[in-house]
Amino acid sequence: MSGSTTGSGAAPCRFAHYFVICGIDTETGLEPDELAALYQWLEADRHGTDPEAAATGENLEQSPLKRTFKSKVLAHYPENVEWNPFDQDAVNMLCMPKGLSFRTQADLREPQFHSFIITREDGSRTYGFVHTFYEEVTSPQICSAMQTLYQMHNAENPSSNPSSSSSSSSSSMDSLASSMDEADSSSSQRGGGVGMGGYDASRDTLYVSKALCLITPMPFMHACRRFLAQLHRAVTSALPPPLPLESYIHNVLYEVPLPPPGRSLKFHGVYEPIVCQRPGPGELPLADFPLGVAFSQLGVENLVQLFTCTMLEMQILLYSQDYQRLMTVAEGITTLLFPFQWQHVYVPILPASLRHFLDAPVPYLMGLQSKEGTDRSKLELPQEANLCFVDIDNHCIDLPEDFPQFPNKPDFIKELSEVLLSYGLSPQGGAPLVPTTSSSSPSPGSVSKGLRSLALSELEDDGRNGNLGGEEQAVLELLQGNATLERLRALARRTGVEVGRVDASGGGAQQQAGGRTVAEELRNAKLNVQLREVFASRFTTMFADYEAFVIQSAPDLESWLTNREQMHNFDKASFLSDQPEPYLPFLSHFIETQMFATFIDNKIMSQWEDKEPLLRVFDGRIDKARLYNVRAPSLRSSNYQRCTVLKESAQAIEQRLMKIDHTAIHPHLLDMKIGQGKYEHGFFPKLQADVLATGPTNNKWSNRTTTAQRRKDRYRQHTEHLTLDNDVKEQKYMQEARSLGKSLRQPKLSDLSPAVIAQTNWKFVEGLLKECRMKTKRMLVEKMGREAVELGHGEANITGLEENTLIASLCDLLERIWSHGLQVKQGKSALWSHLLHYQAREEKLAEQQALSPVSNGERRKSESLLGMPLIRVSLLQDMRHIQSMGEIKTEVGRARAWIRLSLEKKLLSQHLKQLLSRQALAKKLYKRYAFLRCEEEKEQFLFHLLSLNAVDYFCFTSVFTTIMIPYRAVILPIKKLSNAMTTSNPWVCVSGELGDSGVMQIPKNVLEMTFDCQNLGKLTTVQLGHDNSGLLAKWLVDCVMVRNEITGHTYKFPCGRWLGKGVDDGSLERVLIGELLAPSAEEDSGRGCRTPPAQRSPSLTRRISVISLTARGYKPTSAQIQEAIGEAVNNINKHFHKPEKERGSLTILLCGECGLVGALEQFFHHGFKSARLFQKTVFVWDFMEKAVAFMESANHMGDLQETAEPMGITCHSLCRYVNAINSTPRNIGKDGKFQLLVCLGARDRLLPQWLPLLVECPLILRMYEDSALLRERSTVNALISVLETLHDFPITLEASLVKGIDL
Repeated sequence: MSGSTTGSGAAPCRFAHYFVICGIDTETGLEPDELAALYQWLEADRHGTDPEAAATGENLEQSPLKRTFKSKVLAHYPENVEWNPFDQDAVNMLCMPKGLSFRTQADLREPQFHSFIITREDGSRTYGFVHTFYEEVTSPQICSAMQTLYQMHNAENPSSNPSSSSSSSSSSMDSLASSMDEADSSSSQRGGGVGMGGYDASRDTLYVSKALCLITPMPFMHACRRFLAQLHRAVTSALPPPLPLESYIHNVLYEVPLPPPGRSLKFHGVYEPIVCQRPGPGELPLADFPLGVAFSQLGVENLVQLFTCTMLEMQILLYSQDYQRLMTVAEGITTLLFPFQWQHVYVPILPASLRHFLDAPVPYLMGLQSKEGTDRSKLELPQEANLCFVDIDNHCIDLPEDFPQFPNKPDFIKELSEVLLSYGLSPQGGAPLVPTTSSSSPSPGSVSKGLRSLALSELEDDGRNGNLGGEEQAVLELLQGNATLERLRALARRTGVEVGRVDASGGGAQQQAGGRTVAEELRNAKLNVQLREVFASRFTTMFADYEAFVIQSAPDLESWLTNREQMHNFDKASFLSDQPEPYLPFLSHFIETQMFATFIDNKIMSQWEDKEPLLRVFDGRIDKARLYNVRAPSLRSSNYQRCTVLKESAQAIEQRLMKIDHTAIHPHLLDMKIGQGKYEHGFFPKLQADVLATGPTNNKWSNRTTTAQRRKDRYRQHTEHLTLDNDVKEQKYMQEARSLGKSLRQPKLSDLSPAVIAQTNWKFVEGLLKECRMKTKRMLVEKMGREAVELGHGEANITGLEENTLIASLCDLLERIWSHGLQVKQGKSALWSHLLHYQAREEKLAEQQALSPVSNGERRKSESLLGMPLIRVSLLQDMRHIQSMGEIKTEVGRARAWIRLSLEKKLLSQHLKQLLSRQALAKKLYKRYAFLRCEEEKEQFLFHLLSLNAVDYFCFTSVFTTIMIPYRAVILPIKKLSNAMTTSNPWVCVSGELGDSGVMQIPKNVLEMTFDCQNLGKLTTVQLGHDNSGLLAKWLVDCVMVRNEITGHTYKFPCGRWLGKGVDDGSLERVLIGELLAPSAEEDSGRGCRTPPAQRSPSLTRRISVISLTARGYKPTSAQIQEAIGEAVNNINKHFHKPEKERGSLTILLCGECGLVGALEQFFHHGFKSARLFQKTVFVWDFMEKAVAFMESANHMGDLQETAEPMGITCHSLCRYVNAINSTPRNIGKDGKFQLLVCLGARDRLLPQWLPLLVECPLILRMYEDSALLRERSTVNALISVLETLHDFPITLEASLVKGIDL
């Protein structure tokens, strides 16, 4: 917006940038609101009716007084301000969001106040404060146009009862009619023709709305409200104001500076001085909207939940009849975010014509005006999966499903409630408000019933259209506007004497109101700052050590900005590992948000330039807290720490408001043309533009520039530099950090052609694709990348908590993609709704073709497993699995479960590709501009999802722990001994991380069974055995395979040993340790997964039979054995250093491949004389039994009496354990018994004590060679010290290992 930039030098330091007047343009007359027409066009398009019919914008069924007409910016001063170019369309739309409204003398015409906000591309904000009042229409053309409209309306609707003209129309546009309209319709049902709701130019007086607006750089809401109210009072008062109105407007625009930080400022309205204050550099930033109102409307509990949704960047829709309430709640919530800032679409008042913006598939915080009596269910919201819907007037909120609670929520709510109670406010929502809205002019909807009924009764009694008689009116206004009386009253106020204000009823109500306003503003300011301090102190506690985890990797700002996207700025894993457990669900979600990313960016940039103001205050607070409270970062506790600065913060504000630091220049006469600025009672005058176009040139603060200004300069240069540099195309998104939300902080209000809407949607499509790329990349890096290790993940192993957070945010992204550009919304989850449409269509096709419904899915890659029938890939089958899960009650829940299942099966991309391959269905469900109908982007999107197949997720199995799952088990005997089955009765018991199946008999000669069982989680062990009956009671088993029939995960449990008496180690049951099989590729499918070839390094199969003769060929060296023990113990140590939920199976670390049992087995087997003596194999367990027998006999003979006391106790414990294992009813064989002894010894911390006993035992000389490791004292001592490191951990053993042992 070009034009003169006069008066702009001082703009950054001026209290107000513009004064604006909006209203009816008598030149152009009555024009239907084009935006209303556009909105009707959009609605018609949405509902599939003919858009052209709706595009006229004239709704003839609607009473003309209720229609919306175009408002115009009639004047604004100055013409332009360099720092804040005037956006005429946006200001007009936000000053009068519903266009012009007309009234007759029969309607209530109380002035209204509301605020608005304009967010610029760089995220900076400008505030608008609007005072709307009704002015009599003097133009005969407009009166006759209204008369004509009424005649047309009555001709169109002859049958309708005239009074129905005030009923609500079918147009959704009407939902933006003012909350007052409802009240007015009741007042219009009164005497005479007027009561019938019509307008007759000969009989009625027509009034139209006009708005006065101040646009300011900072939210001085109370001060602006009072200034505008006084201007309006000067117009309605019988006496002209002390000075022409231009003087006051010129004064507030050019002669009132912004108060300096930490100071208060007094300037002069038309009748009374106005005071405002600005927080100091170390205090919370300015927030003038009364938080008490927001808390009273919603209640503490609801407000904290809403706050949590905002922190996690969900979509938030505020809903109220009252514009000012929308603004109060939106601004209240965003100020509580300190030190973070909302980074996405922010439109606290959404004009009706922008309703389509609710389709935005990005986080947003928007406010929508409701109409009294309108049900929320009539609102067609495109997607609700991630929506927090806040019904302010009914004091309730609808939350998204399963989102984490704010840390220490009960204590937090308690502290906030105490602050509210100390100010006489109820912590419960919907409590009657302490009259906060009674200042200067009541906000809509908050007008007390008393006032309303008083006004109505006066109208009823009064034959003069509610006007006072000329004489009493004149006397009253003479007294009200008398400047001498004003001065006397000001003097009296300083000396503490009360002077009643003259008013129509003769009481002192207005004076009391003035005093009340000041007291109330002070009370509001104190309450605001105390509530905000409680929130701020939570963050100071939670993020006290955040700086330690910021990664500063760039040498200078330029290189940092260029590589912004590729860099890791914050060590998330280490930060989370340092937090108390209860905080993790919230924090793991929060540190993934855009607002947190921006906060860390600001921190990194503060190395090279001035600190961002919020960051400076926050860092100052953390430093101060450190001085007072020196605590080691590792000693994090989840104890609630209350805010300690409530008193001081309130005192600082009170002192500033009581002791004025600065007083602005008084309004004074300007150099105006004679005869202009004529005063006409009841009409806002046409102001003299030339005196308001420029400010004084000699102002002492006019040339001041601010840090913020310099920062903006740099920002502008930087963005220019980027647009010039074509090589870095990626970087054109750079300033958005990682989200498109930034480029769309607020929809462009000035141009709303369908072309612009299409362009906006194109931006959304690009942004969604980019977000998908970032999310999938992050999931891959976290799960498998080298980067993850470098970031301090220990192993390249993502924590379960982070994984869950990332998957939840992927589910949210998919919901947003599926809800973008929907034709008609069905159900809360757009994705599940699409899946149901697909299911219905496929099942119908299947019926027509009389084929099995499964056949539409192509075959799954062959699972090259003997005996396992193939699982087919079927999108519908996976849907049916989800539909049969009774635990999931909602559509959003089903969609998320289906995404998790597809991700775990590595079929997400394939399933979605299949879903979207039905073009006709997509066309039916989605508009042309929808993401899912942009072919190229859709392909890229599916490709990004395909990359997730590179890693293993257990996001379905680990979340739905209580569902019933069908399993299939197959037992594979070793083939070379033919398939002859044993005559005994075999049984199996499958165990997993979440439980076991119980013992199940296997049908004879079948080798395969299916069973249903509550989710076992990841499978860990299989117990396999038989009862040794019949003639062929020996059984050589290769392995057992078990498959989860829903997720398709297949586990192999290698055995490679005999089960039977008198063969191998005489075991009738074995505990087998499982490993998850990777689905083999197509080309490998020919090769069966048989016993591994002999050349392979010892796998699990070889390990178990290391003692048996078959493995005599493989002899590990003593160095290898010691290394294996160290590795096994190290793995157990690592296991216990992970958070509890993420540890996985300890059984595998004890008994699996490379486990502790195997390593100790090799240690005991080194130099062991296990050759056949008389055809009999000797096992390590034989040595144990003989050693125990020797100790018991020696003890019996008294040989051990002389030994030290602890030695005797240890000896006793070893004997007790070995005897207990030998006397167990289980037939677990000698190797099984040794495994059990090692596990029990590790659990009860006895292994290091038992070793010296075995070394001292004389039998060792007979059974071990001289070179054996067990006979080297230094090696044994080293082993003891290694095993002692396990004493720090509580080792618990799986039930399948210790069944039947009671020790």
